[in-house]
Amino acid sequence: MGGGHVSESKRRIILHIDMNAFYCSVHAAEQPELYRGKPTAVAGSVELRKGIVVTSSYEARARGVRTGMTVHQAMKACPELIVISPDFDLYRKYSRGFMRIAGNYTPLIEAVSIDECFLDITGSSQFGTPLEIAETIRRRVLEELTLPCSIGVAPNKLLAKMASDMRKPNAVTVLRRREVPALLWGKPCQTLYGVGSKTADKLLRLNIRTIGELAAADERVLTERFGVYGAWMKQAANGLDDAPVEPLAEDPKSIGHTTTLPADLTGREQYRRVLLNLADQTTRRMRHRRMVCSTVQISIRDPDMRTITRASTLKVPTDSLEEVYETACRLMDTHWKAGNPVRLLGIILQSLAPKEETPVQLDLFSYEQKPKRDRLVTAMDRLRDKYGENAVLTAGMLGDDPSSLIRNKKARGTSLQKDFLREASTGDENDY
Repeated sequence: MGGGHVSESKRRIILHIDMNAFYCSVHAAEQPELYRGKPTAVAGSVELRKGIVVTSSYEARARGVRTGMTVHQAMKACPELIVISPDFDLYRKYSRGFMRIAGNYTPLIEAVSIDECFLDITGSSQFGTPLEIAETIRRRVLEELTLPCSIGVAPNKLLAKMASDMRKPNAVTVLRRREVPALLWGKPCQTLYGVGSKTADKLLRLNIRTIGELAAADERVLTERFGVYGAWMKQAANGLDDAPVEPLAEDPKSIGHTTTLPADLTGREQYRRVLLNLADQTTRRMRHRRMVCSTVQISIRDPDMRTITRASTLKVPTDSLEEVYETACRLMDTHWKAGNPVRLLGIILQSLAPKEETPVQLDLFSYEQKPKRDRLVTAMDRLRDKYGENAVLTAGMLGDDPSSLIRNKKARGTSLQKDFLREASTGDENDY
């Protein structure tokens, strides 16, 4: 597999496992009598009817239901649609289940999100050919978890991801580099993994419409327009990608949480409450790991699914809810015009370092206050560990808006949250 110019010792075999309609498939596996073979959708807020469809079953997709629709639009397209509230505890349990099966064939697993991962099986030939290994994993996930998955087999991550997208659901697809011209070059640039719609629009202005035209484009022109990303795109269009499969590091480089809102928020007070709840949960997870952060980043997405991220570096590393919240609000006020609708909000804490190893410069007032504050925060964290997230709340977190769901581990989650995978190694009696 792979191009002829790659030496035998460097030739890699990468799998990309993509769980099909994951959230809906999990509910069908748990309660087949209610959901199997039926048009279902998981939506962020069922009761508001403005909830957004996060994913839908293949039966629902066949009737016109699409991710990003409101529940109202989805019900219009498919009146018999069964709308299910999310249960992220359940999704995490099944995610650990399929990652555990994959881990039987290689230790080199990179979890991309709750429902997809890359595997490097270059050194796994004792388990069979690459196709046999992929087929075995697909079959075991189906038999043991009753979940369908698509698996791409290729010489690199890029092509493995493209391969898993080619046939869904429940299929194994091999994509060799020599097949790239025939299979990919006729497709639009946006179908290339890593190229978004905005980039595709910019490429269109350069008269580059297809992956083939991108593969043949002048690298200097691409680099002038896009920097190093331009050179990467040309390589990718030629089926080349040397990115390694990176297993989960012991300590995360960042801790983030995003929430899709069931209705567009426009008021400053509305989105500030969401930011407060996001800051609360991210700092709590960070304190749990005994880390501090030096950078706070926010993500904002509008109803047209355009996303901007803005970050601010702190003068002093912190694990404080107040400091993270104030920084997030400042970023939001600076970079988002009041009144503009917001569909998704996120806070990502970056540049993490162990708290014990981080010297903090304190003035005289902070020097007296900080130990007291730390003791209070630790006591509050312990109360919440014992009695649940709602045991101790600040007044600003109260309310029945969607941000209060962020504290509910069962109802909240993001496909990018990977803390639970680290916890999986400790073993859980109730898991697969």
